[in-house]
Amino acid sequence: MLHGPQRGLFDLDFQIPAVCADHLAAGRADIGIIPSFELTRQNLEIVPGTGIACHGPVRSILLISQKPATEIRRLAVDSSSRTSVALARVLLARRYGVTAEFVPHPPDLQPMLRIADAALIIGDPALDLEPSSLPYEVHDLGAEWVETTGLPMVFAVWAGRKEVITPEVVEAFQQSCRYGRERIEEIVESEAPRRKLAPELVRQYLTGHIVHELGPADYEGLKLFLSCASEALIGRTQTVL
Repeated sequence: MLHGPQRGLFDLDFQIPAVCADHLAAGRADIGIIPSFELTRQNLEIVPGTGIACHGPVRSILLISQKPATEIRRLAVDSSSRTSVALARVLLARRYGVTAEFVPHPPDLQPMLRIADAALIIGDPALDLEPSSLPYEVHDLGAEWVETTGLPMVFAVWAGRKEVITPEVVEAFQQSCRYGRERIEEIVESEAPRRKLAPELVRQYLTGHIVHELGPADYEGLKLFLSCASEALIGRTQTVL
């Protein structure tokens, strides 16, 4: 959207997905990259074929616990990703039989663990950590979802009002996605130093952990997640993983 043939097609504003969702809800944006959980609350049309998913470990969504997962009663959460918080709630309940208290907290591991049994760390703060070196139990929530369901996990989708998602818009988004995927090395070279992350980590994250071009299996996983998240929201547990 900034560097490829799609330059100038859209007026761009850069926000985290949760804020994008709020802007869509308020009518301040036509299309946004939104937490997939938001689809349980807004009637939006998905831009097909693009989003943010994983087919195994995601690396950037870590539940770090001082106790076995079955003993977690209080979880400090970075609430910048609504989908990740919902996913933690679903997996704790269905995989470990736990209903925990969720406490919002800035993404700083040690202060989080001082007030809670475990911490949910998301995004760059999670990438800053080396899971194997931590003296705690570490759960990659992408891996746990895939292991539990056999399906991919979709964290975010491009979406907007139905009348806005025209075939021309869909084509532009899909082509922009491919343009970026074909230039991963340029992105690594630009983003690794800016985010103070090792280039090898950024390359592995973008090529081995994160999926941006979504297919039928991803949407099947999305459908199951939305069903699970909706039931968790209203306190029901009928869906079997």
